[in-house]
Amino acid sequence: MTIEHPSIPAGATFVPNRIGVFGLGLIGGSFVKALHEGGAEVYAWNRTRSTLELAMIDTVDGELDDDIVPTCELIILAGYPDASVSWLAERASLISPGAIVIDVVGVKRAVCDTCFAIAAQHDWTFVGCHPMAGTQFSGYAHARANMFHNAPMVVVPPSIDDFERLDVLERLKNLLRPCGFGFFTLATAKEHDELIAYTSQLAHVVSNAYVKSPAAQKHKGFSAGSYKDLTRVARLNPTMWTELFLDNADFLSEEIGTLIANLQQYKDAIDAGDAGRLHELLAEGDRLKREAERR
Repeated sequence: MTIEHPSIPAGATFVPNRIGVFGLGLIGGSFVKALHEGGAEVYAWNRTRSTLELAMIDTVDGELDDDIVPTCELIILAGYPDASVSWLAERASLISPGAIVIDVVGVKRAVCDTCFAIAAQHDWTFVGCHPMAGTQFSGYAHARANMFHNAPMVVVPPSIDDFERLDVLERLKNLLRPCGFGFFTLATAKEHDELIAYTSQLAHVVSNAYVKSPAAQKHKGFSAGSYKDLTRVARLNPTMWTELFLDNADFLSEEIGTLIANLQQYKDAIDAGDAGRLHELLAEGDRLKREAERR
């Protein structure tokens, strides 16, 4: 193999454009489908063997076992946070020098802090990632090759030499090109977790709590777009989201507290029959939404 990148040492054992994916849920499954369609050689591991066997029929080239791990140029960790970190820790010594490992988990501090430390002991690079795409459904059956088309990808790069980091990120973008990401946004793990607490996690909490009203069981014939929009992500994987919420408890709790305080203002104005105050609150929300859309 001709070494063209400064980040690839002479002892590299990977096969160019061979990719391994840990976890075949909605996101991991969408990665393997997109990468397969783009011509990459894709291997995978999944806790449920029947799902892996299904994927191997038309998408996955084989199982991501300990013999294949050293031959992968890119490894994508798409399991739950703890499982992804544990899998990497157990196989860190098998990964090829010069290879790239990314995670696509919905929290970054809990994953990146440990994975950066693991990578620092080896001659491969870990990069934290989070594709900003998905649906209210879970599982490989709902995975799509076009899941990430034009979607943002948040990237948490490692603390390495600037030229080496630039080279690694360019290689990563090229390897992920079949996924069709719209753009890549660089962030720290803390910046990611702080914003994701608002843009994703809080929305799931609100939606899931909203449907607990007794009225939800009687909505048929009385609901339209507003109900559908607000309840779309009430359907979720409780095991996964419990882990994600607790891994980001500080920022998520703060956002929930802010929402409760804001809702209390609306309730107080309605209870008092204060039309002026209610109008003021509604106008403020409308203004802030318009400002956010212009940014």
